[in-house]
Amino acid sequence: MTTDRIPILDLQKQYQQVGTELEQRIIKVLRSGHYILGDNVRELERSVAALCGCRQAVGCANGTDALILALWALDIGPGDEVVTTPFTFAATAEAIAHRGARAVFVDIDPLTFNIDASLIEAAVTGRTRALLPVHLYGQPAEMERIVQVARHHDLKIIEDNAQAIGALYKGKPTGSFGDAGCISFYPTKNLGACGDAGMVVTSDERVAERLRVLRAHGSRVRYHHDELGVNSRLDELQAVALLTKLTYLADWNEKRRQVARHYNDLLRDIPGLILPAVAGETTPVWHQYTVRVESAASAPGVRRDQLAAGLAARGVDSMCYYPVPLHLQPAFSSLGYKAGDFPVAERVAAEVLSLPMYPELSRGQIERIAQGIRDVLGAGALTPVQTPTAAQAYPLSS
Repeated sequence: MTTDRIPILDLQKQYQQVGTELEQRIIKVLRSGHYILGDNVRELERSVAALCGCRQAVGCANGTDALILALWALDIGPGDEVVTTPFTFAATAEAIAHRGARAVFVDIDPLTFNIDASLIEAAVTGRTRALLPVHLYGQPAEMERIVQVARHHDLKIIEDNAQAIGALYKGKPTGSFGDAGCISFYPTKNLGACGDAGMVVTSDERVAERLRVLRAHGSRVRYHHDELGVNSRLDELQAVALLTKLTYLADWNEKRRQVARHYNDLLRDIPGLILPAVAGETTPVWHQYTVRVESAASAPGVRRDQLAAGLAARGVDSMCYYPVPLHLQPAFSSLGYKAGDFPVAERVAAEVLSLPMYPELSRGQIERIAQGIRDVLGAGALTPVQTPTAAQAYPLSS
């Protein structure tokens, strides 16, 4: 119907804002001749540690490596169990498997999409060594209860903070509650590099030192190797790109919150459309704005897929993150789970749809997206609304 498409994310608009400064700083690095683990990496590590409320940060090659290295630095390996969520990107459980440990899944909260903290304790066994919550879509998990379980059973906590840098739980940054927090700087993230990059934050000096050794072939002194490690070093070009963008992050996250508020206003009255919920005392960063499109039990996903197709026909992109929960993925079949084991995750996977979300999204674009949704779902035309107060902006859906 239109050639003026609204993408799920528009990095070209971001580049229009930061491009000149970014190019100047990258050229400076290129001319320096120093490309791996230099001053820019160290400055980025200090800055991200401060942002995440931690004493240390260790840059690495990508977010998946961050998870693997964090598990490794905490001595989690064969025979160990790690409790996590089945509704997340594969890297979360993949990292556990690569350490030779077993992922033990727990179902999710149908409102926030995060791990249901009330179910974690029942999943703990004598082999459990760690809890690995994910702050999915930029929404903080229920860390207070997760910390209580960890303390009661003497477990490590590794936060998958890949999608939530800058988010707060009860005023405290995500990534700072556990023994380690893992960050992805994949280009589509709220703070994205110009390629792959990752980081682990921690306030444990021993963990930080081990991470630095592991990321550099198990070496503290060049060509002297204390243990087996890997090559997972952060390069200077990605570090300077991230430093350039970091100064904009707080503003970008606030603009994402404004986009979410506008979506909430325009979509809150559509039958069968469940808006994303935000638990009390949290400040999300809206990596994704993900709705649920309720479908009949006999036809899971049909209505969601119809909405996605209808939006596409109207020039609006959308995305399903994630259409198959991890316990039903062939890659994790050895864990022995089956359909029906985690009914909430399975239902949510058949209903979620992420709408365009980025700081540069205009009011007009948001209204066009909302009208498209209303048209496809038969909800009628948009009506003028008042901008909600901060307290009204994030209703806990039911």
